[in-house]
Amino acid sequence: MGSFSIWHWLVVLIIVLLIFGTKKLRNIGSDLGGAIKSFKQAMKEDGESPAPGSGDGEEPKKIAGDSGRVIDAEVTSKVKKKKT
Repeated sequence: MGSFSIWHWLVVLIIVLLIFGTKKLRNIGSDLGGAIKSFKQAMKEDGESPAPGSGDGEEPKKIAGDSGRVIDAEVTSKVKKKKT
């Protein structure tokens, strides 16, 4: 009564095939596969970070420091001007 043998699983598979048919099971499998594929793609798109320097210059970029805090930063010039 503890675990099912291979014969139990074969009987269950035959009953499922008789109830649903192979075409309906194939459609369910392809729908499930498509849903998993689109979920993985959405997770990849959500996890990607934008490329550095891809800001449109409207807002200052937010930089995460080593401590995990977000620091607002804005670069105005790379070269410091000397005072004369």
